Amino acid sequence: MASTEKVAPYGSWRSPISAEKVARGAVKLGQVALDGQDVYWTESRPAEGGRSVIMRWQPGGECHCITAASFNVRTRVHEYGGGDFVVNNEAVCFVNFSDQRLYHHKVSHEPRQLNTSPSRRYADGEWDHRRQRLILVGEDHGGETSEPVNSLVAVSLTTDGEEQLLAAGNDFYSSPRLSPDGSHLAWLSWNHPSMPWDGTELWLGEIRSDGTVSAPRLIAGGESESIVQPEWSPDGILHFISDRTGWWNLYRYRNAVEALCPVEAEFAHPQWLFGMSTYSFASSRLILCTYCKGGVWYLASLDTLSGTLQDIACPYTDIRNLKANADHLLFIGGSPHEPASVVRLDLETREFTVLKRSVESTIDPSYISTPEPIEFPSEDKRTAFAFYYPPKNPVYSAPAGELPPLLVQSHGGPTSAATTTLSLRIQYWTSRGIAVLDVNYGGSSGYGRAYRQLLNGKWGIVDVQDCLAGARHLVQENRVDGDRLAIRGSSAGGYTTLCAITFHNLFKAAASYYGVSDLQALVEDTHKFESHYLDRLVGPYAEQQDLYRQRSPIHFVEQISCPLILFQGLEDEVVPPNQSEMMAAAVRSKGLPVAYIPFPGEQHGFRRAETIKQALEAELYFYSRIFTFPLGEPIPVVLIDNLCAKL
Repeated sequence: MASTEKVAPYGSWRSPISAEKVARGAVKLGQVALDGQDVYWTESRPAEGGRSVIMRWQPGGECHCITAASFNVRTRVHEYGGGDFVVNNEAVCFVNFSDQRLYHHKVSHEPRQLNTSPSRRYADGEWDHRRQRLILVGEDHGGETSEPVNSLVAVSLTTDGEEQLLAAGNDFYSSPRLSPDGSHLAWLSWNHPSMPWDGTELWLGEIRSDGTVSAPRLIAGGESESIVQPEWSPDGILHFISDRTGWWNLYRYRNAVEALCPVEAEFAHPQWLFGMSTYSFASSRLILCTYCKGGVWYLASLDTLSGTLQDIACPYTDIRNLKANADHLLFIGGSPHEPASVVRLDLETREFTVLKRSVESTIDPSYISTPEPIEFPSEDKRTAFAFYYPPKNPVYSAPAGELPPLLVQSHGGPTSAATTTLSLRIQYWTSRGIAVLDVNYGGSSGYGRAYRQLLNGKWGIVDVQDCLAGARHLVQENRVDGDRLAIRGSSAGGYTTLCAITFHNLFKAAASYYGVSDLQALVEDTHKFESHYLDRLVGPYAEQQDLYRQRSPIHFVEQISCPLILFQGLEDEVVPPNQSEMMAAAVRSKGLPVAYIPFPGEQHGFRRAETIKQALEAELYFYSRIFTFPLGEPIPVVLIDNLCAKL
């Protein structure tokens, strides 16, 4: 031990990675776009209440915001949004959050609102140059049906927002993509109970002289095949990603579907958001793409003639939102030591240039805990995956013989994945002496369709088993303290968290962020996009209501095994506040320590800096009282009901 190190209990170490720095120092980078050599992207700013703006970068210049202070660029289609803007020749069309209206913004001019229906939301736009219009996903909330109606529509830019219906009749639409000559339109559609990672259909239609679509043909897909990201090559050949082999791979359509490069790797993410992109054309022959193996993403080029896939040396291990032209590739990339960043790759020199980091403040690398990919056995002889972050702080060491507390992190979705991108939220814990296990449980993406489908009919079982197995694995290896195991998660990860402490007794503390506690209430209250999600994760609600009750922690609160803290946005349309409120009341009645912290104005996923800061500090305070370690710095006290019962 170096003579300058201080000896202090795990959890009590002082850290320069403050909750304030986590909350205000990180913007959320979203959609990216290329307009000639100019680069555009969205960033959500916690310091501005989560307002999302469009940034522009020009060669030889600095990046700057082009969104006026009165606007917030964010669509609410599917509630999760994405595909918030489209750009063409220095003109931007975007959706404003407060009114969900479309605005046409010529850079250096004031945005002009298009005269579209106030009941309709828009997303995932495609610029139709020939006809001076936008082709978009529309979501109408003004009808008489019990849920909004989705369709594909065209909105004119020359007749003040006049609208034309292009495709309708399915429950969901996405990814309208126009051929280079403007003669054909490709798009995706799907219907309840499928989610887009379960089964989608790829359609191709001709565009008539009046702008409508005729002769639509089903190209690929179905209930058991997920199609992702249709794109046209510069020479007019339709490409897409399909998981028909069990892996999301690249294909093209030339009167028949052809595989470009079959490989056991994932070339796509689950389509939670519009506008996601994992490949792009540098030329008709060259595709630049990213693929995932073992939870790590790689950058590569694919020759469409030979089918040769060649890795590109790249310092990033989490890569998304690719956009390319003949000279450059643009993407959002991150790594264990680099936060998510907008990155530009020069295709000739192979030089990477960071245009914007999500975290601008510099963190001393000696405080950064590097994730260790681990595999461990779980139930039914399955192998599960995770990234383990050991405690890391150059100033401190723990007393001899002490093992660190472990915080098991269950990601949302549940069809999502833990990544290797530097996360200050994780480093907030590890730099204070708390180990983190970020679990890619069965049902996570990045490991093929079969692994993704392990949760079908078993949500609340397989995910929980893998979180438990990961914690036990580290305890057995003598890397963490088995008496100080905590679990945390948000949304679907919050449900996993609540199930873990209700139906099992391994964990000694838990934190749920807008987590599901009542599956029945979720089915009845949630929005259209996820209204039948549980048909596959649990079972058809009408026929299996008893199963929904059996899987709902709220009905078995007498079995809850440990103290709990809950965080909830009061404007959450995905997981309504009553879910957390009911759980808090039930735990309080049982006599276990519980804290409930609601946040007015927050929705599903906290966006405001003050919210993020308060939640992080409250969670740390909660663990300090439950695990009885001193705090390294003063933070606000949290009211914990029944705390004396624990202490």
